[in-house]
Amino acid sequence: MDIEHLTPAQALQRLRDGTVLIDVREAHERATGHAEGALGIARGELESDPAAVLPDPAAPVMLICQVGGRSLKAAEALCRAGYVRVASVEGGTERWIAEGLPVEVPAGDSDFYDRYSRHLRLPEIGEPGQRRLQAARIAMVGAGGLGSPAAYYLAAAGVGTLVLADDDVVDRSNLQRQILHSDARIGVAKVESARIALSALNPRVRVEAFPERITAANVERLIADADVVIDGADNFPVRYLLNDACVKLGKPLVYGAVHRFEGQAGVFDAGRQRGRAPCYRCLFPEPPPPEAAPNCAEAGVLGVLPGVIGLLQATEAIKLVLGLGQPLSGRLLHFDALAMRFRETRLSADPDCPVCAPDREFPGYIDYAAFCAGA
Repeated sequence: MDIEHLTPAQALQRLRDGTVLIDVREAHERATGHAEGALGIARGELESDPAAVLPDPAAPVMLICQVGGRSLKAAEALCRAGYVRVASVEGGTERWIAEGLPVEVPAGDSDFYDRYSRHLRLPEIGEPGQRRLQAARIAMVGAGGLGSPAAYYLAAAGVGTLVLADDDVVDRSNLQRQILHSDARIGVAKVESARIALSALNPRVRVEAFPERITAANVERLIADADVVIDGADNFPVRYLLNDACVKLGKPLVYGAVHRFEGQAGVFDAGRQRGRAPCYRCLFPEPPPPEAAPNCAEAGVLGVLPGVIGLLQATEAIKLVLGLGQPLSGRLLHFDALAMRFRETRLSADPDCPVCAPDREFPGYIDYAAFCAGA
């Protein structure tokens, strides 16, 4: 194939002489700046119907991309389609900019394209997926060990609204693992401390902070509009309450728990998949006795462990919003930090579950503290 290789300076001169220059990068890539005077037509679009853009196969055309690889492949495709005067710009837009040649930046939200550029480059996400994240609303109960890493990464990923509910305040003992908080904010409500940290990381994210303890009276108000609910609680009454509310409202619940050197993560989606996906009660029909499941204050916890589990929860939440991959629905992932080993337990929906069994009416909320105390 007779493809001409041009330097950016040579391409600029030909552009000024009237030769067409086509930037074959995707729209989100061009949004951060492109060679002045270049036409923006993504490689796939150009290759699928070159005649729509270049009706004369004998007319000269130059192609440019980010560093030169895609433009060369597009040039080869044009040659196979019968175009005879095709050139590719070596070094692409990066070299064009480095050499100080004129650049045009389209009007628009440059912060969006800069901030999320690595997501935008993933074909599985791209701009449509990033816009879905931007429109998403994720409710998180607990702004502590699990909520800290989960909220940080969800905010960084561009989730539009994070709803945080926690009635606790920052204590010095939290700082070993609850990375949303700082020594300077000891005594501050955790949701407010979290709002400060998350807004500093990504001011585009809206953080709705509720310094409240989750109860049957307020749970639906907090999660009713959420696309995904994350369980970052540290006690069984709240876990059962969240499960029941998510089943009733048809919300996917991303579960996580830590104990000393071990953690668990899973997705309970019975509200949307009755009879096919289990809920938390299918896994734990009855809570363990309090002495068998002490909290972190009583048993201790490896500081990095909530980070591992919280990141798994954030990953599952993003996948659920985007409809990507295979969620942990019907699977419980166990992590042993000392052995550095993951294992998986398959879970099935309980056909006799009092909450999520098919065609069963919601039984109503109960006294979860009494239920978990064995009363």
